[in-house]
Amino acid sequence: MEKRIIPARLDCLDDATGFVEQILERAGFSEEKILQVHLAAEEIFVNIVSYAYPSGEGEAELRCELLQTPDRVRITFVDSGEPFDPLAQEDADTSEEGLLGREGGLGILLIKKLMDHVSYRYVNGKNELTIEKRK
Repeated sequence: MEKRIIPARLDCLDDATGFVEQILERAGFSEEKILQVHLAAEEIFVNIVSYAYPSGEGEAELRCELLQTPDRVRITFVDSGEPFDPLAQEDADTSEEGLLGREGGLGILLIKKLMDHVSYRYVNGKNELTIEKRK
């Protein structure tokens, strides 16, 4: 498992997504799969930056682990912000009427659609959002 601790700031977004992409490239993931994971990682990191630390700056820990049977990657995003389970929220209404005036909720729906598995847990004062993608 490889991990990196990155300041939860928007100017560090490229560090977070670049870290994930390097691991996927080394593991032989296709460009399409790398792009899908990149989009999910970007959404999760931006949410940590935007919501996890309303009173100031914090950190995001990214844990990337290659799982061999079957070949897949597991990435866990960890923050010490307020407990928040994005999977407990109702899926966004993507009808034309539902999208009018809507704020938020589409990102987690995108993540659920792009990833093979998404899970959340709150452990020892930390949010852990895990995504998995097969090769």
